[in-house]
Amino acid sequence: MISKAQTVKEYLASLPEDRRKAMEAVRKVIRKNIGKGYEEGMQYGMIGYYVPHKLYPAGYHCDPKQPLPFACLASQKNHMAVYLMTVYGEGEAWFRKEWAKTGRKLDMGKSCIRFKKLEDLPLDVIGKAVARVPVKDYIGYYESRLKRGGPKRT
Repeated sequence: MISKAQTVKEYLASLPEDRRKAMEAVRKVIRKNIGKGYEEGMQYGMIGYYVPHKLYPAGYHCDPKQPLPFACLASQKNHMAVYLMTVYGEGEAWFRKEWAKTGRKLDMGKSCIRFKKLEDLPLDVIGKAVARVPVKDYIGYYESRLKRGGPKRT
C-alpha cells in the first residue's frame, strides 16, 4: 500500500493504533542506530532513510531525482515491513546468521523483512544491520554494484 502522506508524522498518524505503535518502535531503533549523513523522510510512499543528494548528487540510478535509498519502513496490506538495502547482496549471510541466533522465524524477500507484530521482529538485529554500514561505505558499495551490473547475492 503506497501512502499519499507527505511527512513521516502524517504517515504514522494514518495508521491504526497497533500498527502505529509497532512502526514507531522500529523507527526509534533505526533512528538510534543509523549513521550520520543519512536522512529520514517519505520515499516511495513509505518512511525512508536515504543518502541525500547533498552527499550523493547522482541519486538513485532507477530515478536520479530520488535520493539513494538505504532503508524503508512500511505498513502494507497484510504485514509491516522493513526494507534494508544492505541485506540484499553481500550483507545477507550476516543478516541471516544474526537473525537465526534469535530463534525467530524469518519472513524475508530480497531486502524486505516482513512482520505481523512487533514481537516477530528482533529489534537488536535491525539496529545492528542499520548501524553496520556508514554512509560513505554504503555509497562505495552501491557504486561498486552498479559497475558490476547489480547486487551480488551471497
